[in-house]
Amino acid sequence: MTATADDLTIDYEENGILTTKQTDKMILSKGAWVTILFKYQSWDKANQEYSTDKYTIRRFQKRDGKYTPRSKFNITNAKQAKLIVETLNDWMK
Repeated sequence: MTATADDLTIDYEENGILTTKQTDKMILSKGAWVTILFKYQSWDKANQEYSTDKYTIRRFQKRDGKYTPRSKFNITNAKQAKLIVETLNDWMK
């Protein structure tokens, strides 16, 4: 694992193919526990192309100078992402 929050990524390569391709990220909190919102695409083996954008929130804990993944929440589609945004905007009024 990595030693700084800025270097954390969800890129994942398997058999020479980047199966999870991170396209953006926003660090939501830093410290001993880091929370990051990632935007990514998954490799669709059948169609030989990347998926539409997906989103995930990941939590990492720093221990012994390195960050370890602890939990994640995957936002499954754009409709769910928009509903989360709308709900948070409503609650923040």
